[in-house]
Amino acid sequence: MLKKLPLLAGLLLSLTARADTFVLPPPDEDLVGRVTVAKVEEGDTLLDIARRFDLGQNEIRLANPGLSRWAPPPGAEVVIPKRFILPDAPRRGIVLNVPEMRLYYFPRPRPGELPQVVTHPVSIGRMDWSTPIGTTRVVAKVKDPVWRPPESIKKEHAEKGDPLPDVVPAGPDNPLGRYAMRLGIPGYLIHSTNKPLGIGMRVTHGCVRMYPEDIERLFPEVPVGTPVTLVNQPVKVGWLAGALYIEVHPPLEEADNSYDALLEQALALIARKTQGLKVRIDGAALRTALEERRGIPVRISRDGISPPLLTATKD
Repeated sequence: MLKKLPLLAGLLLSLTARADTFVLPPPDEDLVGRVTVAKVEEGDTLLDIARRFDLGQNEIRLANPGLSRWAPPPGAEVVIPKRFILPDAPRRGIVLNVPEMRLYYFPRPRPGELPQVVTHPVSIGRMDWSTPIGTTRVVAKVKDPVWRPPESIKKEHAEKGDPLPDVVPAGPDNPLGRYAMRLGIPGYLIHSTNKPLGIGMRVTHGCVRMYPEDIERLFPEVPVGTPVTLVNQPVKVGWLAGALYIEVHPPLEEADNSYDALLEQALALIARKTQGLKVRIDGAALRTALEERRGIPVRISRDGISPPLLTATKD
């Protein structure tokens, strides 16, 4: 029995390290993960808990609107929103849902492996430096990158009295961190950061930032040439075990944030997901999800039903 303990400990550590890797559901289902609860430990901020569970700042705050960001009371329960509806996009390569501030990576399964999805929180561009929407690829990968600030960013810093050098060498002061993946859209990267508190917020000049530990894990797994799809989906709708769910995030500030605009999106998505089926929608649950925008999947169908079988997309 004692000889098995190291093996068990190693297995538990492995499961913890891969807590954000999920078996990919079949094409007719869309949800992965689950919502859990954690307790505030002495000295914790909400952001400490977010990083511990690989969540972004906005995610954990939206899920726990009544808790202080900087001084939640010890022993208080914190909702850990780790259930996700997969974005409405091809399940291959990297998919980034910009308003959700979350990245999904669909690696090619090795022989004998089940298909998986890996997901991590990210930071995106500020309103005046928006992260682009569209399709591209990873065209280069660099470890310990050197940063050469573009003239537009140098000008912005100079106007604030914080001039930047022409070249920022690799090291702890480099805002790109230790790992960077260059996209086919000129000037845009997925990279690490020396300011992890900003993960899950709109704080960049358009690039996509990740927690250092997340991109350290992802960097060797993503080959050059990997497709990258950037989408704008504040509302997602999906199936799980015959039930229909909706997940709503606050739209980007420059978009129409009104309830009516979100309702229109939701109804269009519901119609697409339920075509040919008679599904009774829980209007109260739908309204609450659209009003609260907590980023947690909410069941909106009253009855269980078998969704139509979809055909898997081949690479």
